[in-house]
Amino acid sequence: MPALFLPPPSAVAAKAWRVATDGFMDATLWQHTAASLQRVALALVLAAVVAVPLGAWMGLSPRARAVFDPLVEFYRPVPPLAYLPLIVIWCGIGELSKVLLIALAIFAPLVIATATGVARTPEARVRVARSFGATRGQVLRHIVLPNALPDLLTGLRVGLGVGWSTLVAAELVAATRGLGFMVQSAAQFLHTDIVVVGILVIAGVAAAMEALLRWAQRRWVPWVGRT
Repeated sequence: MPALFLPPPSAVAAKAWRVATDGFMDATLWQHTAASLQRVALALVLAAVVAVPLGAWMGLSPRARAVFDPLVEFYRPVPPLAYLPLIVIWCGIGELSKVLLIALAIFAPLVIATATGVARTPEARVRVARSFGATRGQVLRHIVLPNALPDLLTGLRVGLGVGWSTLVAAELVAATRGLGFMVQSAAQFLHTDIVVVGILVIAGVAAAMEALLRWAQRRWVPWVGRT
């Protein structure tokens, strides 16, 4: 097999070291990775700030769920590349359009998971808390949110996976750093070994994020799955 189509592992390892030390497209591998992680982190914060309160409201209010659930389900199946041109027209080609595209990918799984978890709160627990004089805020903080936390973390895992996979599409828009930008640039110059390096790093970061969220689930909601 020619190295142009499938470079050997030794060539990939050597190129990974060279990109990590000397860089590619005016940035090292660590700088490309940091740029991608920063975009995903900002998108996660933006999505969570809107999705968690909206999902909680949808879970508590059937009227809110009737209004917002069809809207979320309407845009959720649309691939991010489909509305990428519209986001570029509205927000330009700067960092905002990239972060917003990733945030929209994370938003739907997070809001659906939050709404499901809040709606599944046992009514008996809420009534017991109310009978002991708990306020609405105390019920929300001590009963509803802990009950919704397992679903919320699951939605976070799904949303981060979708958002991380949207990264390559987001970095197609006038990016100068990032793993997706590095892979696309290497493909244009037929640097297959750098493409493989980028794919392996993207997969490795995704696996690390998944492991971290699984640890958070075991740490914060240890009762899930136990009888």
